[in-house]
Amino acid sequence: MAAKVFGDLRNFNQERIVLVVTLLIFATSSIFLPGFVAADNLVAIVRSVSVLGILALGMSLVIIGRGIDLSMVAVMAMSVALYLQLLNGGQSEGIALALALGFVLAIGLLNGFLVAYADVPAIFVTLASGSFVFGYVRSQLIDTDAVTVPAGHWLLGLGGLRIAEVPIEVYIFAVLSVVVFLFLRFTKWGRYIFFAGDNPAAARNTGIPVRPMLVLRYVLSALTAFAAGLLTAASLQSINTRVVNSNLLYDIVLVAVIGGIGLSGGKGGVRNVLVGAALIGIMLNAMTILDIPLIYQNLIKSTILLFAIIVDGLINPRDEQTAQQGDI
Repeated sequence: MAAKVFGDLRNFNQERIVLVVTLLIFATSSIFLPGFVAADNLVAIVRSVSVLGILALGMSLVIIGRGIDLSMVAVMAMSVALYLQLLNGGQSEGIALALALGFVLAIGLLNGFLVAYADVPAIFVTLASGSFVFGYVRSQLIDTDAVTVPAGHWLLGLGGLRIAEVPIEVYIFAVLSVVVFLFLRFTKWGRYIFFAGDNPAAARNTGIPVRPMLVLRYVLSALTAFAAGLLTAASLQSINTRVVNSNLLYDIVLVAVIGGIGLSGGKGGVRNVLVGAALIGIMLNAMTILDIPLIYQNLIKSTILLFAIIVDGLINPRDEQTAQQGDI
């Protein structure tokens, strides 16, 4: 009997802990916060985490493969700022989009090459590339912190598009979630990401192209950041480059990790991102209704993340065998 109970507790992992916490916060907010369960507010919750969730999808591909991408926010903001600056300067749509995409692909390839072939730690590569992207684009290519979307541009129509009163970015987040899920679950390269993240040496010995896959993950992360930046510009009708200095990068990692994607690699998936995004969206909405200052919101988020990791470590202790899988 005791063994059965212990086995059940072992199955109660971080993802399920966070899901329970999310449901408790939702239930409590529904009872005590006026207007929390109103249709408009529920749509606002989902919309508020759509772009964050898209960024977390890209980050999850990197983290599952035992990496980290600290350049995502810089790539998101500066690539879209460059794209809009070119359009405002009279450049054609095709050329502006091609140049912006080329810029994004170049950063993704550079990050991947330095991590995979130069063996530079990902945290240093992406931190440096993110700083370079922000500094170079802001000082040399654009002349203002906020770049607006040109009048009549398709982004303006996209930002105002609603289907059944739900903003289009919610649907795009859902579609991208399905695409990433299918990629990880049913494609050979998706499965390779888990193998390489769990044990890179063993994956390399079995013939898996570990280094090219590393490059692919950083390219996908950069493309995801560009897509999220376009949606941000569509929603706000501009892109503000100061977002690079905000807490957005912290929130991306928080959404990915708090749902159960292990930083040691080889663990997690789209479901974990959805759970983490749900928790953050509901929690931030409730704290906004309660008018809690931003500094305390950050403190609460950090505390919940730490608590979830500690509880998961207590319920699922690492023995010698599991400790050898996925450690950096």
